[in-house]
Amino acid sequence: MPDPIVTRFAPSPTGFLHIGGGRTALFNWLLAKKLGGKMLLRIEDTDRARSTKEAIDAILDGLHWLGLTWDGDVVYQFARAARHREVAEDMLAKGKAYHCYATPEELEAMREEAKAQGKPMRYDGRWRDRSESDRQEAAAQGLKPVIRLKAPQTGETVVEDLVQGRVTWANENLDDLVLLRSDGTPTYMLAVVVDDHDMAVTHVIRGDDHLTNAARQTQIYEANGWKVPAMAHIPLIHGADGAKLSKRHGALGVDAYRALGYLPAALRNYLVRLGWSFGDQEIFSTEEMIAAFDLKNVGRSPARFDFAKLENINGHYMRHTPDAELMAAIEQVLPHIDSGADIAARLDGGLRAKWLEAMPGLKERAKTLVELIDGAKFLYAARPLPLDDKAREILEKGGRAVLKALLPRLEAVTQWDAATLEAAVRAESEATGQKLGMLAQPLRAALTGRSTSPGIFDVFAVIGREESLARIRDQA
Repeated sequence: MPDPIVTRFAPSPTGFLHIGGGRTALFNWLLAKKLGGKMLLRIEDTDRARSTKEAIDAILDGLHWLGLTWDGDVVYQFARAARHREVAEDMLAKGKAYHCYATPEELEAMREEAKAQGKPMRYDGRWRDRSESDRQEAAAQGLKPVIRLKAPQTGETVVEDLVQGRVTWANENLDDLVLLRSDGTPTYMLAVVVDDHDMAVTHVIRGDDHLTNAARQTQIYEANGWKVPAMAHIPLIHGADGAKLSKRHGALGVDAYRALGYLPAALRNYLVRLGWSFGDQEIFSTEEMIAAFDLKNVGRSPARFDFAKLENINGHYMRHTPDAELMAAIEQVLPHIDSGADIAARLDGGLRAKWLEAMPGLKERAKTLVELIDGAKFLYAARPLPLDDKAREILEKGGRAVLKALLPRLEAVTQWDAATLEAAVRAESEATGQKLGMLAQPLRAALTGRSTSPGIFDVFAVIGREESLARIRDQA
């Protein structure tokens, strides 16, 4: 019987959960769900100077918001340092590693020589086969050693990558990496391997910037006689222009996308299609995503981040989200936008009910929750309504005269609903020979302060009789 599938997401808490990390977590989560396995969460907090509680909280919050859950307790890498040291000492005892007393000056000389030759820095192995007496003499001089892996010097290290295919490295080009620093702290390379082994991880899915690490880590696995997990190195995300993703392209924290008004389901859907495909299908429910996901369909070329496409997908999800759920999402976004607290404070005073009534028309015209909130300003704006340039132009070019002529007919309406109001305005249209749009546009400008809005008769009904008439009188 095959081992149960275990994936892991292992972010470093040195900043927010960025968009690439969110996609990596999603791919790990999907594979685990698809194959009935588990996804574990490990916080790689060994960089004590840069790891912060705020960053850890941001990562956990971002995963929760995206709807990505993990199994079991969160593992903190730093807390396992004693176990990492134990493995390094065991490798030393078995002749798979050795003490290296190379001084900082010697290492700097190697670095400078490599730089002069236009090559990457490689440790030259000078302590690999030194005698015990040499090591004792170095220790007597007060030198503190590191522990290095005794890496194979001939042959190849091979990774059968589930995305990149067969990748090989000539062992002569891989030096003896440090496992344990001179102060006794483990290196990232050692800690990752020990943790993945102890957590029984079967599949490592991560960005292809870790591909060279895969060779190094494979050597550590093999030196310990441990089974190497299956590896899948997914291409990084680039901007729409093909350049490495930066903040101007969208390399923001997941929390920023929440503040910008994107729905978690929409962002999940967008992220899964960055580098993975299932025919021509673009929109996936969570269940469809899990059922369809397969690493074989992850491409090798960098995915391109496209805000316009994300907005279109988000607009789709907004239109298909029940109004009450959308209202709840809006309330989560309000604390993150200007004047959001003032709007939130008014929701229980009747604004929420009005908003829900207007929601069908509002969500048809918005691609983000922030746009939807902006589009709903007419619901909560104070009189006299501020006018945008187009609305002001409509009123200044004959619109005010239209409003004055319409007022008596509208004041006579007692049953204030969309159908009755439409009948009244159509009657004015027929009586004056003006097209309905010529009357609707000034009304829209007066009622919303804009030239675009949900259906104008729905706006009338939502705002109510007294407020509607007052706004028209303000502008007539």
